[in-house]
Amino acid sequence: MKTKIIAVAGPTASGKTSLAIEIAKRISGEVISNDSMQIYKGMEIGTAAPTMEEMQGVPHHLIGIISPESEFSCSDYSALAREKIEEITKRGRVPVFCGGTGLYLDSVLARGEMSESEKDESLRAELCEYAERHGADALHERLSKADPEAALSIHKNNVRRVVRALEIYLSTGITKTEWDRRSTEAPLPYDVTMAVIDFADREKLYARIGQRVDLMVKAGVVEEAMNIWKSGYLSGDKPCAQAIGYKEFVPYFEGEEALETAIEAIKLNTRRYAKRQITWFKKYRDAIRLIPDSREGELKSAEQLACEFLERSGFSV
Repeated sequence: MKTKIIAVAGPTASGKTSLAIEIAKRISGEVISNDSMQIYKGMEIGTAAPTMEEMQGVPHHLIGIISPESEFSCSDYSALAREKIEEITKRGRVPVFCGGTGLYLDSVLARGEMSESEKDESLRAELCEYAERHGADALHERLSKADPEAALSIHKNNVRRVVRALEIYLSTGITKTEWDRRSTEAPLPYDVTMAVIDFADREKLYARIGQRVDLMVKAGVVEEAMNIWKSGYLSGDKPCAQAIGYKEFVPYFEGEEALETAIEAIKLNTRRYAKRQITWFKKYRDAIRLIPDSREGELKSAEQLACEFLERSGFSV
């Protein structure tokens, strides 16, 4: 019998956290974060990690457990998340995934075991050295020749991911794109019931994004980002260097831009990220789509959405 899982997905600032908590309260659930940045310590404000008050007594997992300088891959996440699923179900409770990193969610719930090669540290070091000697453009060009589809989806400045894609191909002779295709054919390891928050009026979502960024600034995200920057974690190919909500402050810290410019850049990049998330989550065709915004302009509460989800899904433990 497959383990029953609930997953709450959707774009950033759509209300996933509140919805997941309300669902968990009603089914004796525990929340597992699938946010690729919430995993890091010291990034609570900029990643909108829930506070203890916001958690409302619902246990949360995989938040703030990794140091920002540590390498952490999708397969690392998958292994940890599967451990948490087992721990939670042994307690007679229901795992409730919540987050906007679709790749992480897929690695656990929809893809079966990750079919990538084991890490080849020597090859990785060789590729990193190549990038240092010849530049990120040259490394990305190598990936374009070996795996054009992966190259299109990975930015050239994200050297860490370019290296990983090349490492997979050079280690196995099979592209990352092909591995991903094969993994979608694997049987689902869990019985997944998924909710996807999907705004009818995207401008309302964008307004929420702007409000959230403003609240983060008031809560101290500038100081949080400065601490990470001073530690050197926002430079080069460090895991956090591409984190929206942090990288935009670097020109401000270096005296090249005004604070207001950095804040507007965060809002713009977050909106763009939300668009990519919306596209990603469209592929979950069996998901229950929850529309929080109405024509009258009022948003449904998390409590209303949770009740709607459980009624429509017929979920039972």
